[in-house]
Amino acid sequence: MKLIAPRTWSVSTTKKLVGLIGLAHYAAKLQAKRAIHWPALLTLSTPFLSQPSTALLENYQLAADDKISIIVYDEPDLSLKNVRVSTNGTVSVPLIGQVKVSGLTVQQVEQKLSSLFQQGYLKKPAITVSVDEYRYFYINGEVNNPGGYSYREGLTVHKAVTLAGGFSKRAAKDSITLQHEDAKRKKVKNATLSDPIRPGDIITIKQSFF
Repeated sequence: MKLIAPRTWSVSTTKKLVGLIGLAHYAAKLQAKRAIHWPALLTLSTPFLSQPSTALLENYQLAADDKISIIVYDEPDLSLKNVRVSTNGTVSVPLIGQVKVSGLTVQQVEQKLSSLFQQGYLKKPAITVSVDEYRYFYINGEVNNPGGYSYREGLTVHKAVTLAGGFSKRAAKDSITLQHEDAKRKKVKNATLSDPIRPGDIITIKQSFF
């Protein structure tokens, strides 16, 4: 198809029109071959519209073996980077000493430290707390490499099994338990492969008897 532009059209306008015609022609060919599958495209865009893993950690409570950073604005000597929460749930903060952070969200730790620093040390401290590395999750039972693994956002039971080398030959893939741990109690529930996991979780793959 040859397009002859009227003299009143600019060169740039002509190029744009040619491009649009070419795009429409290409799209028509793809549509005819059923190469465009709009539901699939919408499915691909879903992860960008919702972030379940982020929501899962929104009110995450710190615990032993988490690594955190504490930044005190304009006070580098009081700041800490990549420090591990001790087994008793504390971190050592300059001037203040041992501060219990387990069972608290990062926002609550910021408020607690701000209050402590104002007790004779700083007038208006600006403090930011972040998690550098979450504590391990654990998977045991019928997987090829049971043990503890570094947590990363977006992990599901299925992905955890993959990290652990996959199911063993005797694994009962429909018999899985997931134990969440919080500051008060441990909760055990039956799980599916698509269930999300959190730091500190314990996954158990049971044995099949058939």
